Amino acid sequence: MAIGDIIVGVDIGTTKVATVIGEVNNFEQIETICNTSYKCSGLKKGKIINEDEISLSLAKTIKDAEDETNLKINSAYVTIPGKYVTIVQNSITKEVKDKYSGISIRDVQSAIMQVKDIEIPEGKTLIDIVPDKIVLENGTVVADPVGSLSSSFTMSAQVILADKDYVRQLNSIFKKAGLEIDGIVPIALAERNLVLDSNELHDNIAIIDVGAENTDIGVFENSSFIYTNSIPLGGENITNDIAVVLNITEEEADKLKRQYGLALKSFIDNDNDIILNTCKDNNKNKIIKSSELIEIIEARIEEMFSIINKDLTNQGVKPRINNIILTGQGIVNISKSDVAGKINLNIPVKISTGRLMTTTRPIYRTSFALVRYIASRPFTKTVSSSIDTQSDESFFKNIIERIKEFFYS
Repeated sequence: MAIGDIIVGVDIGTTKVATVIGEVNNFEQIETICNTSYKCSGLKKGKIINEDEISLSLAKTIKDAEDETNLKINSAYVTIPGKYVTIVQNSITKEVKDKYSGISIRDVQSAIMQVKDIEIPEGKTLIDIVPDKIVLENGTVVADPVGSLSSSFTMSAQVILADKDYVRQLNSIFKKAGLEIDGIVPIALAERNLVLDSNELHDNIAIIDVGAENTDIGVFENSSFIYTNSIPLGGENITNDIAVVLNITEEEADKLKRQYGLALKSFIDNDNDIILNTCKDNNKNKIIKSSELIEIIEARIEEMFSIINKDLTNQGVKPRINNIILTGQGIVNISKSDVAGKINLNIPVKISTGRLMTTTRPIYRTSFALVRYIASRPFTKTVSSSIDTQSDESFFKNIIERIKEFFYS
């Protein structure tokens, strides 16, 4: 990471496309120089349903960012939901080419290229390699082995695969917007350093990020990324439930959710009357008890945690989780949602208190987290001054070349 390097991060959400541009400052820290967003409904429950709409929104955010920064942006990193991601744990032992000179950059690069050599299932493609642990021949664990005297070393890594069709759709969206993809990063992996406190980074922990229509799950075991998924439920489902059950508009339902948002009926202090102003039956100013509203919210939240519990249990990762961190605008403003999570998952749950969570607006949080994640790795990417056209097949081949450049470049 060099002073002046530029990193562009894009997050495609249910209601918007958000872009954040970060620059490495004189203290070698990433500094946000621009945030832009544009409304978009081309993503539904984590699925791309309208490439053209997303591409137009992406192009709009990039154009606004270029106007604001006087930069010509030709490429960006982008997030991917957990449901399209598969994590494969792999390790290799590498003989050092010249053990008397110490481990070289080429030794490490060669190991990274070897650790990716796994059997990739049909319909999947490689998007990243995350080196996890490097152990020298004498058993010493090192963060960076370059220069260490050892005749061999063992590298453990997470090989990150993604759904090939989804990656192809992302590539198509970016091409239509006149952009290249620098890299594709799972949402949970990008957000980890943003939503966790320093004392949580090495815990066995799950991050549950509740969005508008999608909830992303990421599981980390002593900082190793071991599992990710997403379910097609979020905060808007709660709003829709309120609107349907009470027969009111979604606008009023959302207002009531924000005003009376509580995840558990047992925590009601006063069961106040609520006047419904947009009731569509013949009783325009219908009156209900707040407990009736909370019951609707509680039912959907219970369902969401039940699905997550079943998924974590079926995947065999639940016994490996010590704590759960809850984040995302779809749920964090609903009081006692952490308590509801603990009751349903039988694991301690807390709302994220990551110190960086308050430094950026919620709409840009994932893009900001992506930029920070990229900056924290031993590589950076400057904004390109030109773009080479390429076919889909060359795009997939070039993913490997980009991964090579990520390390010690």
